[in-house]
This record gives sequence, C-alpha cells and structure tokens, in this order.
Amino acid sequence: MPASELATQVGLFSIVTMWFALVLRARPALRQPHQRGLWLTVLAAAVAITLFQPEVVGRLTHAGMELHTVALTRNLIGVLSAGLVLLFMVDSTRVRRLRLTVAAGLTTVMGALVALDLLQTDHPRETVTSVQGPADPAFSYWLILIVAHLAGDAVALVVCWSYSLRTEDRDLVWSLRLFAAGSVLALVFWCGYLWHLYGGTSAMLPYLSLIIGVHGCIRAASLLVPTATAFVRSWSALRVTWRLWPLWRDLVLAVPQVALSSPQRTRLQEVLRPRSPLALQAHRQTIETYDALLDLQRFVQPGAYEQARRHARRAGAPDHRLAAAALAGTLGQARRAKLAGAPPSVPRPLPGVEHGSPATLLGIARMWPSMTDALPWHDEPVDAVAPTHRE
Repeated sequence: MPASELATQVGLFSIVTMWFALVLRARPALRQPHQRGLWLTVLAAAVAITLFQPEVVGRLTHAGMELHTVALTRNLIGVLSAGLVLLFMVDSTRVRRLRLTVAAGLTTVMGALVALDLLQTDHPRETVTSVQGPADPAFSYWLILIVAHLAGDAVALVVCWSYSLRTEDRDLVWSLRLFAAGSVLALVFWCGYLWHLYGGTSAMLPYLSLIIGVHGCIRAASLLVPTATAFVRSWSALRVTWRLWPLWRDLVLAVPQVALSSPQRTRLQEVLRPRSPLALQAHRQTIETYDALLDLQRFVQPGAYEQARRHARRAGAPDHRLAAAALAGTLGQARRAKLAGAPPSVPRPLPGVEHGSPATLLGIARMWPSMTDALPWHDEPVDAVAPTHRE
C-alpha cells in the first residue's frame, strides 16, 4: 500500500477516533477540573489534525474558503493546542505565576503569527499552494510555529512520564504515558516538518501525515482510558453475573435469608435488566453465594466430598476441575437435603472455600449443571442418580 494511501486511511481513522473520544468524554471530563485540561488539549489537537488532512482541506477550499485561511487557522489552533498542553502540565503545580507566564507566552506567540501573516509583503497569499504547508512561508513565521510545538511537546513528554512514575492511580498512569507517547510522535512530526520546510521534498509529507495520524489516535486513547477501564470492569462484572447465576439462584432459593432480593426468572433478565449496577450486582451475588454455601455446610453428609470427587473422576472431569466438581456435587446434595427438610448437623467445612474466592465460586458454578444431582439423598446408592445438565 502506498504511503500516501496509508496516511489517508490512518488520518481518517485518527480524526474519527479523536472526535468520538471527545464526544464520549465531554460530559464527565468537563465536570472534573483535573480532566478538563486534557479534554481541551485533545479538542484543539483534533481540530488542527482535521485541518491537516488533504481531503478536509480540499472540501473546505471547494466550499469557497481560501487555502491561506485554512492554513492560518490550522497553525493558530495547533499553537493553541501546544499552549494548552503546557497549561495542562503546569496546572498540576498550582503555581499561579507559572500559569500566567504560559498564558502570556501563548498569547504572544499567536499574536506574533497573526502579525507576521498580516505584514507579509514579499510573497502574496496566492503563492501558498501546499494544503499541508504553513500559512506564511517566511522563515520567522514557521520558526515560531515549530518552536512553539517543540517546546510544548518536549515539556509534556518530560512531565507526563515523570508524573506517571509517581502516581498509583492506574488510569492516570496510562493516560499520562499515552499522552507522553503522543508527544514523542509530535516531536518527530515537527522535526520532520522543519526539515521539510528547510530543504526537504514533498515526498516526506505522506510519512509526516502518517505520524500525525497515529499521534491523534494515541491522544484519543489517553482521553479514553477511564472509559476503557469502566468498560473492562463492567465486562468482568457481567461475566461473573452470567457465569455465577445458576449456582447463585439455586443456593439462594435454598437459603433465601442470605439474598437481598430474589432471583429473576431467567439469567438473561438478570443481565439485561439488573436491579443494581453490574459491578454491585456481581459483588452481591458472590457474597450471597458464599453465605449460602456456609449455611449449607450444616447439611453436608459424611464422606460426600470424596464421593463427589470419585463420581466426577469417573464422569471424565479433567484433573484441574476435580476439586470444583466435588464441591459442586457436595453442595448439590446438601441443598437437596435442606429443601427436603433434613435436620442440620454440625457444619462440615468444605475444602478450598475458606475465603469465598470468586475464582473458586466460578469454578463451582462451571461444574454445577453436571454435578448438582450427582450424589443421591437418603439411602439411594451413589450411582443411582445420573448426572443431569441444567441451564
């Protein structure tokens, strides 16, 4: 695939990703001061990168906007993005004088670019023909432009990486490190752009476009870290709720006093119409399953665990699941004993469930459909009850 075509596809993907991240994170980010600066920084970068794409520039010029106007707008918003990066970095220091210094410097640089553009006399605007070039080819103009970007990205790289080594907040660590990685690509881009303007050829532009496109994707990723973390947590909670549901339902129906609310009719309803946030529901079902398990230990029959283990081995259960299968069979027998009205006895602790590990309970739940009726109740022979498969 040619570099120009790849750059176009990556550029389009980066624009879509950045705007998606901005829309998705707008409400929570703007409500939290420590995320607001990052959101505004990515917003300015998204606008600048959007105006850097040849297809976007072509559409704007076709609509009647001058190429020079597009380039100047892109340059000013790019410098604004670099300045916002610096403000985002120094904001954590809580030093008002430093923030004012950066704000004053940003205003001065943007003003200087506008002034140089207005004062251009030796090169008319019509000579600005490169859709990705600066608005003013004068040395002083693009030198100020590039130095502003290099300064902002260099500071962002150092500060973000330094802070990421000192915080224990995993979301913040990933956000800072992704932002630092984006700053590295931005530094590479602006160094290459400087080379292109100083004496390079237009053949470099597709590769520079590719770099700035990947930079945009990484900027978007740094903004989406909290959303990604929340999604992973929700997915994990959904997985726990789904896998634990048959075991939890059967145990809490036998020991209803441990449950805050009775199970819904189907597992699908429990997942699609949860009565509490998924994370809370998964946590609640784990605790209630363990509490019911503790109660049912009063109905465990002597030798039940060993019988269930032998039954599981004969049924072909893999060795690494024998313990979970034995626990599932033992609990199934104890549950039926309680439902049949058997008198409780001294609790017989089951091996491996002292702390109610979610992994242990999920292992039991995995073997529950095939082992819940594996052991007989009363005086039936052990092999009289065939294993049943229940959803």
